[in-house]
Amino acid sequence: MILPAVVREIIDLYVKHGWMLRRVLLSAATRNALADEAGSLFGDVAMIDSPIDAAWFSRPPAAGSIAWEIRYLGSTPYALVEHFDERDPEFENSLNNVVDRLRTAVTSREPA
Repeated sequence: MILPAVVREIIDLYVKHGWMLRRVLLSAATRNALADEAGSLFGDVAMIDSPIDAAWFSRPPAAGSIAWEIRYLGSTPYALVEHFDERDPEFENSLNNVVDRLRTAVTSREPA
């Protein structure tokens, strides 16, 4: 599990570079461990139950679709960036597909 101070550093770095925290994916263990600090870390951002810990960030586009980045909140820094049209009916499925790709990537890198 990642420490709250490290989560805060990650969020602050993304915000500094113009990204906005949009969603947080948390395992049950991490959600329980961060229970007292979740509000100060994530504010009103949706916290979603997940087998992996990650944060979704987005930033306004220069033109066209919106850049979304999912950042793994684990021992190995890893992120994936995609561009989405949030009005697309497949938007949520597209986000879920990226989560699946992230989960596959980080579980293959983590020691057993």
